[in-house]
Amino acid sequence: MSFATLGLSEAILRAAQERGYTTPTPIQQQAIPVVLSGVDLLAGAQTGTGKTAAFAMPILHMLSAAGTEAPRGPAIVRALVLVPTRELAAQVEESVQIYGRYLPLRSMTLIGGVKINPQMQKLRRGVDILVATPGRLLDHVQQRSVDLSHVEILVLDEADRMLDMGFIRDIRRILSLLPKQRQNLLFSATFSPEIRALADGLLSNPACIEVAQRNAAAESVAQQVYAVDQERKRDLLAHLIQEHNWGQVLVFTRTKHGADRLAGHLLRGGMAASAIHGDKSQGARTRALAEFKDGKVQILVATDIAARGIDISELPHVVNFELPHVPEDYVHRIGRTGRAGSTGQAVSLVCGEEHKQLLDIERLLRRSLPKEIVAGFEPQQRRSSAPAPRRSPNAAAPRRGNGPAVQNGATARNQGRARRV
Repeated sequence: MSFATLGLSEAILRAAQERGYTTPTPIQQQAIPVVLSGVDLLAGAQTGTGKTAAFAMPILHMLSAAGTEAPRGPAIVRALVLVPTRELAAQVEESVQIYGRYLPLRSMTLIGGVKINPQMQKLRRGVDILVATPGRLLDHVQQRSVDLSHVEILVLDEADRMLDMGFIRDIRRILSLLPKQRQNLLFSATFSPEIRALADGLLSNPACIEVAQRNAAAESVAQQVYAVDQERKRDLLAHLIQEHNWGQVLVFTRTKHGADRLAGHLLRGGMAASAIHGDKSQGARTRALAEFKDGKVQILVATDIAARGIDISELPHVVNFELPHVPEDYVHRIGRTGRAGSTGQAVSLVCGEEHKQLLDIERLLRRSLPKEIVAGFEPQQRRSSAPAPRRSPNAAAPRRGNGPAVQNGATARNQGRARRV
């Protein structure tokens, strides 16, 4: 099947072909005809499946086909895409620009961390497709600089993450400002009870698409666990990067301070590293991501929230420097690699205190992950209940010990929520 069989305009097909996109992914094959038909959609797809194009392409087609019949004017928005993070907003709007380059449609992002006045000035010129984080959009609503009364199409992208981040009240407030007659598209990596409840209240007789097994890790990602003491993790990470000559590595930490410390350690070791997290200015985050994509920075150390929306073709390596407290976040993290048919490697550095998280992840994946101990980095303590990892040659047998208790997933999820992006 080719994009030409999906009913998209010649202008969109031309733009896609120029980027080398000729064959749609499974989510695109199924979702594009549904969106073009005008019905509501509930779609489940993991990161890296091409879901952004699955809604961006048909939205561009429908808005351009409406032509002069559609409302145009200062601050009027015709299609609204709500996303959880600034980085994802930039990624979505970039896709809109790519596929719509030959169409007379205007798009922009509304995100926090940048000055609001330039955004207000751009809105006054009129916007067809608006990609926004909930907090900054409501700021503009309060300033009366945006008109949502003519929205024809609403997209909730990565809805599961928006609920995790505590945006449900903001979403409901935004929904109350939209016209009742509109098309609604909800995309989520998981179909939790909360997502089902949101969909029931938002969607009208929706088509349902789920292209991947729920909470499944991509089959194209090779997963590996290395057992190591917490205080040796930084040295082991540097060793793995240098020993295997990893050229581009995305590393996840649980905290902003931990991301800064790790990036500093790698820099002092002579490696090009940068950190990205919520305390960084938007300019610094954008610059670090651009340098990582361009290869100027070899290692990008990120927290989960900041890394949401990072879309790098053929990213070869993802490292969990610390395991997430919520098992589903592991799937999201490693989904940054092995995208769109390419292969990737996901490495997790696991200390004794993290074995509960590891067991929770394996339970979610319904499989045991391969484990190894690197010679010279043998852990000094290991919980008696931990799975026995395979030891590299000449690795000393670790002594057993008990690690401290860890938070359960629900507690960590509640404590980690953010109100504004």
